[in-house]
Amino acid sequence: MTTKITIFGVGLIGGSLALCLKDKPGFTVVGHSPRPNSLKRMLERGVVDVATSSMEEAVQDADFIFLCVPVGNLEEYLQELYRLPLKPGCIITDVGSTKASVAACAQKLARHDVHFIGGHPMAGSERSGVDAATTLLFENAFYVLTPPASVPEEAYFRLEKLLTYTRAQIVRVDPVMHDQIVGAISHLPHIIAVALVNQICDYNANSELYRTLAAGGFRDITRIASSDPIIWRDILLSNRDVLLGQLKDWNREISTFVSLLEERNGEGIEEAFQKANLFRSELPEGRKGAITSLFDIYIDVPDTPGIIGQIATELGEQHINLSNMQIIENREDVQGLLRLSFRNETEMERAKEHLQGIGYKVYF
Repeated sequence: MTTKITIFGVGLIGGSLALCLKDKPGFTVVGHSPRPNSLKRMLERGVVDVATSSMEEAVQDADFIFLCVPVGNLEEYLQELYRLPLKPGCIITDVGSTKASVAACAQKLARHDVHFIGGHPMAGSERSGVDAATTLLFENAFYVLTPPASVPEEAYFRLEKLLTYTRAQIVRVDPVMHDQIVGAISHLPHIIAVALVNQICDYNANSELYRTLAAGGFRDITRIASSDPIIWRDILLSNRDVLLGQLKDWNREISTFVSLLEERNGEGIEEAFQKANLFRSELPEGRKGAITSLFDIYIDVPDTPGIIGQIATELGEQHINLSNMQIIENREDVQGLLRLSFRNETEMERAKEHLQGIGYKVYF
């Protein structure tokens, strides 16, 4: 008996889910897109077994339906799905980074023969689209499921069992609590990064040195400010109420630092850093989280023609997967600094060991 899995939105997340499930015994993976070019590409990459632009065809006899569309489109897709004839017992889930609003929408549309279970795989990449899809995306990541109380345990366990093929760690959370947590550890940091970069941008209008000297550490700690504006518009509006409360808490934290500086309270500043240092040291390592980790190394490179190509070739010959390269500094009177980015820690460590072995000085 074949299990049919339908995926709406076969991009990075949807495509990676498809690759994790495709070719498994008894599974058929169907991809949906309204765009012919997207259908063609997902078939060319071998991500799905069947591709269609028809919602009716996509969901016919589907056992599982994954909504991997932008957060701002989730409710629209849900409303359309619940109007279609779905297989009794069908499980609908999503991959959005907010859960309370889509759970409320599903509750209003509730049908006795269909089960909605919210989902959020906490994994991502700096790349996007179906060409970036990989079976490794969810490995060692948390995959949050937020089933409502009305969903039978049998349905929840069916979805949980299916998701074991992603090699992610499944975590069961209340949808409201999910939004509180993800708001604090992902959405709020994105807002802070954008606000900080915009503040420096305004300072830069009076002196170009702000932009010049903001290289290196500042660029790294604010990299999430480069996130897609449309996607983040929808995410923040979807989690509006949570973020309004958390931004007020943030303002209180900043006000505390204003007071500490006004009062020249060195002991208070030290205590604030100690508290942060202690809590940060307790954060788990080696797992993917709500914000994609950096796997970068830096090496000194001489101003020699072809040196960048030589380094890329060295890594390629060792079958080390390099995801990006960037020259930080390269002038005739200054030795160049090259940033090398990798998709995971293993590739980064292999590159570091090899480059050190052939004489390069490697920095983190």
